[in-house]
Amino acid sequence: MKYEKIVTVYDTQEHAETARRNLELAGFSGSEISVVSNKTLASAGQTLREPGLWHRLFGGDIEQHEATVYGRTVESGGVVMTVRVPELDVPKAMGILDVHNVVDVQDRALEHGLLAPEDAKASVPKVAAASAAAAVTSTGGATREEVLRLAEEQLNVGKRLVEEGTTRIRRFVTERPVEEQISLHEEHAEVVRRAVANPSSLMDIDWSDRTIEVTETAEQAVVSKSARVVEEVVVGKRGTDHVETVKDTVRRQQVEVERTQAAGASQKKS
Repeated sequence: MKYEKIVTVYDTQEHAETARRNLELAGFSGSEISVVSNKTLASAGQTLREPGLWHRLFGGDIEQHEATVYGRTVESGGVVMTVRVPELDVPKAMGILDVHNVVDVQDRALEHGLLAPEDAKASVPKVAAASAAAAVTSTGGATREEVLRLAEEQLNVGKRLVEEGTTRIRRFVTERPVEEQISLHEEHAEVVRRAVANPSSLMDIDWSDRTIEVTETAEQAVVSKSARVVEEVVVGKRGTDHVETVKDTVRRQQVEVERTQAAGASQKKS
């Protein structure tokens, strides 16, 4: 399988990191993506002032104005990012990279006076120069390409935590009437008078005063209360997971090629 290396330039680290994440989400391997910045150069013991730095990194076919743009962008805090992709996946990768404020190297070179306008018109964009997303090439002796960039949206679904309500568990005291039956015992004095007709009892008469006391008793109900634990209410949270299908629409730019042939011939669309 043939591979191509795409070189893109970004003015900020944030744009480069976003492009990198979207490449990985689209299925491109993170091991094939590399970033060149002031930090990565310093960790590798290299500096922007080294002669031929960009030619060593990206090959000898890098133009001088391209190398200068790379160096100035990184020096001002920008990032140069490369990704190695199969040749057939170059348009897909470029479509992802171009939507994140990628720097047009030729336009930047013109702004800095590194490239004359007539040279820019005759210059052929390279895949490694990050300026071609889709190209139509003529078959004449001099090759010329015109750039038509195609963008594609991707659906990124994330998660956020929201409150759906509150469950309040409150403990409080209520009262209810109850009743119990109990048997109570009472003892009272009972006085019974009986007639005595036996003559022998006349011999046993006691004329002294005498008092007999009888203690009367009665049981009363005594109420006391005791408490015991009869139930436990356990309060906690139980988590469940469910799968939700998120539906939306994404936009994708496509290209239609219409070839106009000689008079009398039918037109074809692809």
